[in-house]
Amino acid sequence: MARRARLVIPGVPLHIIQRGHNRHACFMADRDYRVYLSMLRTCAADAGCAVHAYVLMTNHVHLLITPCNSDSPGKLMKALGQRYVQYINRHHLRTGTLWEGRFRSCIVDEERYYLTCQRYIELNPVRARMVEHPRLYPWSSYRVNAEGVASSLVIPHPLHLRLAQRDVDRFGAYRALFQEALSSETVELLRRATNGNYALGDAAFVKQAADVLARHVEPLRAGRPRTW
Repeated sequence: MARRARLVIPGVPLHIIQRGHNRHACFMADRDYRVYLSMLRTCAADAGCAVHAYVLMTNHVHLLITPCNSDSPGKLMKALGQRYVQYINRHHLRTGTLWEGRFRSCIVDEERYYLTCQRYIELNPVRARMVEHPRLYPWSSYRVNAEGVASSLVIPHPLHLRLAQRDVDRFGAYRALFQEALSSETVELLRRATNGNYALGDAAFVKQAADVLARHVEPLRAGRPRTW
């Protein structure tokens, strides 16, 4: 059976997950995280992707990007994956693959789910019980988005900028979003959409995305298949 093409709409945010092969570690030392982020910055610029949020976990990564073109995410992840594997194999004296098959992704309804998805990404280390607060984890975009730490990688999304006009107020408003935990239902919704390559949004967003892409963008219900 042919693999389903990824859902990508230029200008629409995309949540990406890439996991290590067999859930093995992708980062073995602090230097590995720094090298990955440097490569991500270069590859994202080359591929035409704006990176808004990220978290590098021990055996997987989450990215929240906006692509300029429909092939931008594929170009980004292919170049990044190849370059990083070469680095890991060279510096850790290993061979073979590092990443699990294809990366997973979902398009994100900006108005309804963008900031929720960004919080989901930056809260990963807290859910994994690695830290008690996201600011304590060094390999995520939290401190850039919540405290204004300088970054040559992260490009704030317009919805993040709309939280407030002044920087100090915007960072405070963003931090306030983390005072309430994401519900288990929301977390599961995000995971299902990303792992299944579906649209994450309300009914209007789902319909609009389906019309633009001329294909189904949500799990099909039992019964007759939808045709386009």
